[in-house]
Amino acid sequence: MIRTLALAGGIAGAVALSQFPEFSQQYLQRLSGAVDELRAIVLDFDATAARAGMTREEALADLSGSAFQSELQATLAGRITRYEDLAADYAALREAEPLQRLAQVHRFADADLARRTWADFRPAVPVTADGMLFAGIGFGAGWLGVALLLGLAGRALRRRRAVSA
Repeated sequence: MIRTLALAGGIAGAVALSQFPEFSQQYLQRLSGAVDELRAIVLDFDATAARAGMTREEALADLSGSAFQSELQATLAGRITRYEDLAADYAALREAEPLQRLAQVHRFADADLARRTWADFRPAVPVTADGMLFAGIGFGAGWLGVALLLGLAGRALRRRRAVSA
């Protein structure tokens, strides 16, 4: 029974993790588009600030006073921060192989991009070497996880029976 369930867990892990290379590629494409769009906004803001003889920080600070200016200041500061965060993630993921991307899964932190990527993502048969490698890792992790959980549960039940006997 434990072996059968562990096998099922392994297969589930294989199927799930085999999709990571393609998902990460699609996320990277969306990330690239987001970085390009935000870069244009940041560069335009920086150029406008420079023409006014100000740094980015000075120009942001100058956008205060009215409710509208404060809202604009917060919006631009947020876009600049998002650009810097996404650009750093993109630079780290761009040259990484799929297995290296898995080690940097924290770089997939933009919830909006991940949600939109997942909404458009369609699972595929893992026919690439990367897909097969991830399927193997997923199978091992799934099998091991289920086997460990069931083994621990079995021990607990045996101890409980031994104590009550």
